[in-house]
Amino acid sequence: MKLLDWLIVIVFLGLMTAIGFLFSRKNKNIRDYFLGDRSMPTWLVAFAVVGTSISAGTFVGSPQIAFDTNMTYIMLNFGAIIGGYLAAYIILPALYKANTITIYGYLGQRFGGSAKGASSVMFLLGQLLTSGSRLFIAAIAISVMIYNDIYITNLVISIALLGVISTLYTMAGGIKGLLYIDTIQILLVIATGIFAIVFLYISIPASLPEIVDALQHAPATGGGEINKLQVVDSSFSFSVPYNLMGALIACTIFKIAQYSTDQEFVQRQLTCKSPKKAAKSLIYSQIISLPIGLIFLVIGVLLYAFYSCPQLMGDAFPTDTLNDSRQVFPQYMFNHFPSGFLGLMVVGLLAAALSSFNSAINSMTSSLVSDIYIPLKKKFGKKDKGAAEQLKESRIMVAIMGLVLTAFAIVAAFIQEAGDQSLVDFALGIMSFSYAGLLGVFLCAVLTKRGNVASVIAALVTGCVVVFLLQPPLLSWWSEFLWGNPVRLAWPWWVVIGGSLSFLVCSVGKRKLCQ
Repeated sequence: MKLLDWLIVIVFLGLMTAIGFLFSRKNKNIRDYFLGDRSMPTWLVAFAVVGTSISAGTFVGSPQIAFDTNMTYIMLNFGAIIGGYLAAYIILPALYKANTITIYGYLGQRFGGSAKGASSVMFLLGQLLTSGSRLFIAAIAISVMIYNDIYITNLVISIALLGVISTLYTMAGGIKGLLYIDTIQILLVIATGIFAIVFLYISIPASLPEIVDALQHAPATGGGEINKLQVVDSSFSFSVPYNLMGALIACTIFKIAQYSTDQEFVQRQLTCKSPKKAAKSLIYSQIISLPIGLIFLVIGVLLYAFYSCPQLMGDAFPTDTLNDSRQVFPQYMFNHFPSGFLGLMVVGLLAAALSSFNSAINSMTSSLVSDIYIPLKKKFGKKDKGAAEQLKESRIMVAIMGLVLTAFAIVAAFIQEAGDQSLVDFALGIMSFSYAGLLGVFLCAVLTKRGNVASVIAALVTGCVVVFLLQPPLLSWWSEFLWGNPVRLAWPWWVVIGGSLSFLVCSVGKRKLCQ
């Protein structure tokens, strides 16, 4: 990167930090800090939700998926729209009306304080892994930018750098600042994605019909051809993550879990003025996400045309060798974008990475402070000195949570390095560990009159254990042991199975009269 590129990046980071500190003066108490006093406009929340969900996994991981396979990943967005709609009108109203700082406060009202604490702990553990994986994915591009490789040592340094930057402005501004920051960042992501498509297309010295034909008849690894532009896969298979069945059933249920049980996402809806506006913001966010996902898949297939189709490139065929598809988009950015434009692309990447990571820090801290720390202080007889003290303590907790998340991102780097999953599959699959149990508990709370503290804890453990047993190596081992044939189950189905069993376990408990 040249001096101009670094200046563009520094200005961007300085602007985000300044916005965070600007909003820091508007926080009067922890309700302001974590919920924005429920006064935020619908459009802003909708874009902020998109900013939370469109992480570096989209910016770096989606091009990798399209480069390696095809565009069937986009079908999951249709399941996301259905799941978002169902979550908005079935579960979100109950969470909103509970009038608590976190959604786990609703479980406390429904099952008891211990259920709230247990659910919050499960969310925190799951979020450590999930957001750690997102930060690790973002660090891939930073490592390519600084070191021109993704060796594990350089990845660790890049993770630490991103973690510190994101924690600083998250600690300052609270949720109000983050909503505006996330909105700015997602607009930057969209703009840089469109620019990348235009630049890539211009850099391929072939006509559009020639590019389309080459992509539709790309050579497959095992012989034959593959259609890189395929969008719909109608195959009946539980081992394929991106087919029509998985999109409309499994992904719908996965998204119900995400937008009903994950404080990181639901927290944004709870900043709206009413349940109706909260529901609209959630549905709008899913509709906005669809074209964004398509943008980065198009980038992936164009990268395939650029790096893998010499008949299209002719004398312009790239000389930089691609050693790892995980770095295909970052490598293209740093080797082929001119100075100035590269700085803008890095800003888009950082916007995607930091928007999801700072959201995680804020949501995790809200859960830690409201559901665990404050109740423990009351239990041990420690008095609160007022709103100012709670705000100070919350900011300290944000700093601690940022450091812990950064540490888990380093762990995620080592885990993914040892596996063979794509970056997106890795990031989404790891969410299932907490989502399965929490989905069962929330469905039991909203749809039935059953359940108690013991059954809630049992359901949370059940969901986590079931997802663990469905991991590819373990599932292959025990399924072959039981039936003689190894079974493989794609990650979208993990929450379906784990959530269903957790719901049954939670519903076994009888509701106590005092509840």
